[in-house]
Amino acid sequence: MRVLVMFDLPSVTREEKKEYRKFRKFLIKSGFIMMQESIYTKLTLNQNQSASIEKSIYLNRPKNGLVQMLTITEKQFAKIRYIVGENKSEFLDTDDRMIIL
Repeated sequence: MRVLVMFDLPSVTREEKKEYRKFRKFLIKSGFIMMQESIYTKLTLNQNQSASIEKSIYLNRPKNGLVQMLTITEKQFAKIRYIVGENKSEFLDTDDRMIIL
């Protein structure tokens, strides 16, 4: 399964910028990788782990703004089509058990 977290947070005042950085660092520390600006993704093993992630995001949510979470299967995630541009990931982002470099 794959968890997508999408957010749109205000960043006008100093306090809002601090909240933005804090939330973004929380996502990275939790194992999320940036898919594109303000969209982060993480592989999960099952629905229970996804629910646990949702709870931790809820507990670390910013005061203002919009944060959305979507859980999809790997099969659905693999159907993403790039209309313009291409995937430029520096991370190995796969659920394969064996990776040959």
